[in-house]
Amino acid sequence: MNSIDRHMARLIAVPLLANLVIALMLLVLDRMRILFDFVATEGGPVSVVWQMLANLIPEYLGLGIPIGLLLGVLLAFRRLATTSELDVMRAVGISYTRLLRVPYMFALGLALVNLAIVGFVQPYARYAYEGLRFELRTGALGASIKVGEFTNFPRGATVRIERSEDQGRKLSGIFVHAETAKGGWTAVTAATGQFLATDNPDEIIFRLTNGTLINAEPGFSVPRVLTFTSHDLPIPLPKSENFRGRGGRNLELTLPELARIGGASDTPAMLRDTSRSAFHFRLVEVATIFLLPLLALALGVPPKRSSSALGVFLSIVMIVTYHKVNEYAEAIGGLGLIDPFVALWVPFVIFAALVFWMYYQIAYVPGGQPIGALEKAFASIGKAVASRMPGQKRQRAV
Repeated sequence: MNSIDRHMARLIAVPLLANLVIALMLLVLDRMRILFDFVATEGGPVSVVWQMLANLIPEYLGLGIPIGLLLGVLLAFRRLATTSELDVMRAVGISYTRLLRVPYMFALGLALVNLAIVGFVQPYARYAYEGLRFELRTGALGASIKVGEFTNFPRGATVRIERSEDQGRKLSGIFVHAETAKGGWTAVTAATGQFLATDNPDEIIFRLTNGTLINAEPGFSVPRVLTFTSHDLPIPLPKSENFRGRGGRNLELTLPELARIGGASDTPAMLRDTSRSAFHFRLVEVATIFLLPLLALALGVPPKRSSSALGVFLSIVMIVTYHKVNEYAEAIGGLGLIDPFVALWVPFVIFAALVFWMYYQIAYVPGGQPIGALEKAFASIGKAVASRMPGQKRQRAV
């Protein structure tokens, strides 16, 4: 690798990593708020939020890698153009195709990483994420009892807890009401308490301290009242359901599994269509990475004597719009209205043709600028807006 390649690698690496981290943080922060609300509603521990976010990172990387590569290469070429380095390189005979060597090294490496993520890592991470959601809704006792609310358990047991500390290890302000086997009931109030596991998977011991117990049975004339300093109360647990096996959704299937299901003749038509759509969607998303260096070059070099950032804005709009088109095509292909191969790869061919045309305009047409008309239109709009802003007109001194 010569000095030009090293220089290009430095220019690309910094904005690529920065944009990837920023995109990842924005996606994580947006989902973090939703997960905190969900976990708080379900009464689960805060640590579950970090586990769920960790399982979502592969999915967010699959979205962030193309955007990071596009903006990294685009900002590198924009810097070369605005500092006149690009003119010097072109003057000494270095073509745009030669300058794309390093961007395509990045594209190849990131495409392989993205293929591994969306094809193999993301399915298992998504399954683990859904498993945590299942456990929050129906799983462990610590995630089932909500502070300040009445929680019902099997065989007529009801528990209410005022305060929870040390991640549920220290409970206070406790009320328990349970039905007895003889048709009576038991009510208990206690200052503090702690749950203890037993050998019986269907039961747990609630060890209460400093409380009062009231027991009423059909044969009692009046309920019995007992004051205690320590009392062990058995609480029946709801029967835990086993989480479904991996593959309940296409997001949880790897690429070989999708190919096998989509190609099997005995697979139901709907399952076959959805599997094929998911398979081609992931391949199209990976293949699109190889178009991004060309798109970044076409949009990153502004017209002469211009420092407009329209290309940066337009590049984000184009890649996001194309991603949404692919999602829509995946949904249409999954419904069986259009063959999944046609639904996903025809938009890819159209997008690729547009990218190649834009690259041809800037690389081989003298003075060519693929977004020159848009640049002029936005420049005219900017001048018109600036001329109408108050304070812009200067009065001539008399």
